[in-house]
Amino acid sequence: MLNDPFQRLGLDRDTLSVSQLNNRARLLLEDVFAQVWVEGEISNLAKPASGHLYFTLKDSQAQVRCALFRQNASRVRQALRDGLAVKVRGKVSLFEGRGDYQLILDTVEPAGDGALRLAFEALKEKLSAEGLFATERKVALPAHPQRIGIVSSPTGAVIRDIISVFRRRAPQVALTLIPTAVQGREATAQIVRGLQLADRAGFDAIILARGGGSLEDLWCFNEEAVARAVAACVTPIVSAVGHETDVSISDFVADVRAPTPSAAAELLAPDSSDLQRRLDSLSRRLALTLQTRLSREQLRLESLTRRLRHPGERLRQQAQRLDDLDMRLRRAFAQQSTSRHERLARLEARLNAQHPGRALALLRQRLDSLAERLPRATQARLREQRQQLQSLAQTLHIVSPLATLGRGYSILLDERGQAVRAASQTRPGQRLKARLGEGQLDVRVEDNHLTPVTLSLLD
Repeated sequence: MLNDPFQRLGLDRDTLSVSQLNNRARLLLEDVFAQVWVEGEISNLAKPASGHLYFTLKDSQAQVRCALFRQNASRVRQALRDGLAVKVRGKVSLFEGRGDYQLILDTVEPAGDGALRLAFEALKEKLSAEGLFATERKVALPAHPQRIGIVSSPTGAVIRDIISVFRRRAPQVALTLIPTAVQGREATAQIVRGLQLADRAGFDAIILARGGGSLEDLWCFNEEAVARAVAACVTPIVSAVGHETDVSISDFVADVRAPTPSAAAELLAPDSSDLQRRLDSLSRRLALTLQTRLSREQLRLESLTRRLRHPGERLRQQAQRLDDLDMRLRRAFAQQSTSRHERLARLEARLNAQHPGRALALLRQRLDSLAERLPRATQARLREQRQQLQSLAQTLHIVSPLATLGRGYSILLDERGQAVRAASQTRPGQRLKARLGEGQLDVRVEDNHLTPVTLSLLD
């Protein structure tokens, strides 16, 4: 095998194997095209389980196979898909097994408009997360502005269109142009400075305007610095960048987005003819309202005039009413006095009937009568009780055991003082007391005749 892949074959008929040919072709390609950038569109994208990516990069006239191995594929930020325009970097090589010509890639980037779109979406997502697009931040546009600042290019159709709209609809509004570049490297810084000047100038509103163009032409209005300058404006701001289909980051941050610069002017330029018609209508309504109010108040005044009376007549009426009240008061006082005298006489009669002296005399008489009756009743009661006591004593004596004892009987008492009623309640040798009609005896039981006695035959 030749050491130099560029060495020509000999004039004699040298023959290479297919493997040698492919190997020499691979080394030659990798040496000449060690690193190249190629732009095209992805097609036939394959994503095997190995993590490697394989696709075809094509343009309108040709195509080339590409391989992006796993270690490099993990560094690609955007999602690859068929139809995506990309710029790739890698080396030209040859897959020796099939003899396929291919690019071995290490970098894949979006191409042209695709890169700008990705940057646009990334900034849009970032500023939205910070709340710069929130509705709460939006400021309403003034209904009748007097001074408006325009941040735009001093040349071109944009400024002429804005001036034309204001001249037609609201010539009384003062317009001030803050000239800036709207395309190119210096545009971003100039737009930021122009917005800051306009915000400090005290305008009623600001118009940020530019005509249509490609995404690259309008890109300065998608820069983060411009978006933050728009968000920092205290003055209400209308963004009118490009045509109706063009959307910029400035449109999202601004208080109002207008599809075109002319539309922005119409938003802030009230139509003078409409205002005049409205003023005429309001004047007619005011005149009609005043006439109606005057008529109503005239009727009210006439009604009050008819109701109004001379003060002397009213004083006479009040004097007559006062005399009437005086007479009514005197009659009421006399009637009340008579009623009170009559009630007093009745109370005196009742009081005399309930006088304490009379009651005391009656009570004294009753007391004397009771004092006389008490000794007699006491003596009679004592005699009655004495007779009853004697009768009860006789009755008690008749049934008393002592009377029985007086007739010769006696009562036997055991040690506890209980009467002995049967021989079985005693035992031989027991001592008893015999209660007699007069006095008592101590006795001893010799035999109660309850235990059989065995007599000796010899006795």
